[in-house]
Amino acid sequence: MLQDLLQKVKIRAPSPLAKAAESVPLSIPKDLLFKCPRCQAVLSSEEFTAAGRVCPACGYHARLTAAQRLEETVDEGSFEEFDEGLESCNPIDFPGYGEKVAQLQAATGLREAVITGRCRIGGEAAVIVVMDSHFMMASMGSVVGEKITRAFEKAADEGLPVVAFTASGGARMQEGIVSLMQMAKTSGAVARHSRRGLLYITVLTDPTTGGVTASFASLGDIIIAEPKVLVGFAGRRVIEGTIRQRLPESFQSAEFLEEHGFVDMIVTRREMKETLSRLLAVHRGEGGACE
Repeated sequence: MLQDLLQKVKIRAPSPLAKAAESVPLSIPKDLLFKCPRCQAVLSSEEFTAAGRVCPACGYHARLTAAQRLEETVDEGSFEEFDEGLESCNPIDFPGYGEKVAQLQAATGLREAVITGRCRIGGEAAVIVVMDSHFMMASMGSVVGEKITRAFEKAADEGLPVVAFTASGGARMQEGIVSLMQMAKTSGAVARHSRRGLLYITVLTDPTTGGVTASFASLGDIIIAEPKVLVGFAGRRVIEGTIRQRLPESFQSAEFLEEHGFVDMIVTRREMKETLSRLLAVHRGEGGACE
């Protein structure tokens, strides 16, 4: 009986199309999904981008490229870049530095770790400075310092406020003492801009550390931070080893700095453009009170 049943069952051979499909490995695009490094939530990259590259589950703010930051912040078609062609000449002849810069230029499409220019934010005219941590961790070398200094000087000449988005690992060791000189140079430019009675708003993004924190990033008339970003000078382990004490878990976070008076306000990315526009309008004397 079983033999009769088996004889009645027809086993179809796989079609050539099915065989071809089996031989092709399944390929899933790497950028199809985003996994939050903080809460491990998984969502589509499209959803993550639509949310301003902020995790909707825990509020994690991912690092942005300079182009993405400009897209999120400035009015469409209003940005005019300054000093686009400036490049480092390797001032201390650091071995392999020129090749490293060339590789990063090819990979990121940037000439250097900062973009500066004239723009409008919610209709308000301003000079904007945007650091990009994807280029050598946005370390501040001679070109970064020069571009930031020139941006403040142009803003002073034109009577414009400055909005600076900081993100840096600090001074660029490949340029030695030349990189450290940029701390005084940029701070001097900020002071000259301030003496004209002009507004300077700093927006601290993840991470803002080292010589950038110790210079122009800390000199804003109003200092804003994105939520939970890392802001500091030396690293936690260095400080703990020096003072021989355990630091709080929240140490060097935006929230810790706001609590201790270093940061004036914490603003989410979704609210950033409107907040900046209102602050600029108030300083110009034609805006309502900021809450």
